[in-house]
Amino acid sequence: MTASSSYADLYAGFRWNLPRRFNIAAACADVWAAREPNRICLIEDRGADPARTLTYGELSRRSARLAAGFAARGVGRGDRVAIVLPQSFEAAIAHLAVYRLGAIAVPLALRFGPEALGFRLRASGARMVVTESAGIATLAAVDEALPDLAEVVAVGAETPGVLDFAELETQAGPDAGTADTTPDDPAMIIFTSGTTGPPKGALHGHRVLLGHLPGMRFHHDGFPQTGDRLWTPSDWAWAGGLLNALLPSLLLGVPVVFTKVRFEAAEAFALIARQKIRNAFLPATALRMMKGAASPEALAGLDLRTIGSAGETLPRDTFLWARETLGLTVNEFYGQTECNMVLGSSAAYGVSRAGAIGKPVPGHRVAILDSDGREVTRGTTGTIAVKAPDPVMFLGYWQDPAATAAKFSGDWLTTGDQGVMDDKGYVTFFGRDDDVITSAGYRIGPGEIEDCLMTHPGVALAAVVGKPDPMRTEIVKAYVVPADGFAPDAALAASIQKFVRERLSAHEYPREGAFVNEMPLTTSGKIVRRVFREKAAREAASDAPPTTALGRAS
Repeated sequence: MTASSSYADLYAGFRWNLPRRFNIAAACADVWAAREPNRICLIEDRGADPARTLTYGELSRRSARLAAGFAARGVGRGDRVAIVLPQSFEAAIAHLAVYRLGAIAVPLALRFGPEALGFRLRASGARMVVTESAGIATLAAVDEALPDLAEVVAVGAETPGVLDFAELETQAGPDAGTADTTPDDPAMIIFTSGTTGPPKGALHGHRVLLGHLPGMRFHHDGFPQTGDRLWTPSDWAWAGGLLNALLPSLLLGVPVVFTKVRFEAAEAFALIARQKIRNAFLPATALRMMKGAASPEALAGLDLRTIGSAGETLPRDTFLWARETLGLTVNEFYGQTECNMVLGSSAAYGVSRAGAIGKPVPGHRVAILDSDGREVTRGTTGTIAVKAPDPVMFLGYWQDPAATAAKFSGDWLTTGDQGVMDDKGYVTFFGRDDDVITSAGYRIGPGEIEDCLMTHPGVALAAVVGKPDPMRTEIVKAYVVPADGFAPDAALAASIQKFVRERLSAHEYPREGAFVNEMPLTTSGKIVRRVFREKAAREAASDAPPTTALGRAS
């Protein structure tokens, strides 16, 4: 895949050629360890202190020994191992150890509370948990039984009854070898973010990594190139952090930088300069925050080559800011936990348009369907769908065949996301089925309104939902987190209302709004609009006025 080809030629000429046998651990560690054992694969940024590095030789050797330790504790093919760790050497090593055994990794966010963690451990039937001290504390607070959980392994935690990660790795028994897996053999369960209901476990095969390679090469403009080095603040427990960053980079020989410091916009600029980051995967929220922290000092020393963004709609003003200030076109891409990185942009191939996700990535067939599962004409809004079979497509929801069947319409995986494809093939995201607002006969997507709100200097975050209304069916309601330095008062409310009214059509204007202190976000950084839909519905049912009112228009 070279940028000298046109997008049309690239897409038309692409053919999948999956190997008969494939194991993620062997591809991400052993191949490079045999070829260049001293090649650096992971870099831990530690601020003012010297960075720590891990080579492919070390990654291969340590993951093999940890796999032997897991095997000695009874972990075998098909067993689920929950990995509840921050970005770290240990997280990568644990993932590869699980894949080696033909077991199934269950990546989970360290920030999950007891209820969220317990739900996912029970749903996956995890036999082992690999975590650290914070995870041990959360695990201890889980108040429902975990009947399948047999072992807990912790990094650096001295807790009775808990296995020590380092001891398990260094005192392992005989090499357990690497399972002879096919691309279709199960490798991981990644839970959906739960924006519209209880999270579901999407089971993926080893092929999912191969399926992501065309997208990585496409939206990172010929990735990898000499000197490429990737960083993302996205949690490796999320499909974005794991499959849009860590594992493809390891397979392609690109060093991955990580830090254990919580994301801060100003520090992000410093890290990019300090570690000579060439490629970044940044969710739109992170980019918006960096836009607000940009200064001549922050921008000095940057040598970025590509930026990819996904997980939420990229505001037009942020897209333009990056182009003007960073000298880069942000390449947006789209997918779901069940079927990721199927749409994308690539400035190198001339596929880039502010406000649009992009076009189908080579190797993936994407269409817009109506409610009967038929492809609609260009320019018509419908459900974004992906044609099966596809290497990035999940094997099914874990132990839930009914939900798996409901995800498909014939051979099409339906995303539940509303979108429109124009006559050039560009797809614009409109909103999830549940997010679309019906008001006075209009179907309104919240993304454009949120995009507009986010361009106001007094708005840090915004969520837009439909509130039931007897006259209009629904009215557009906005929930706003004020930016730092702005008080949630009448003056700010009036400023925001005037700003939005002048920029949107009358039917899109938020007729009601409220200030809130914080925005509920998923692990992947998406706004959980469901929380506000439920809140708005309760207000409508009780006819209660909104608290901390932003104002209401007649």
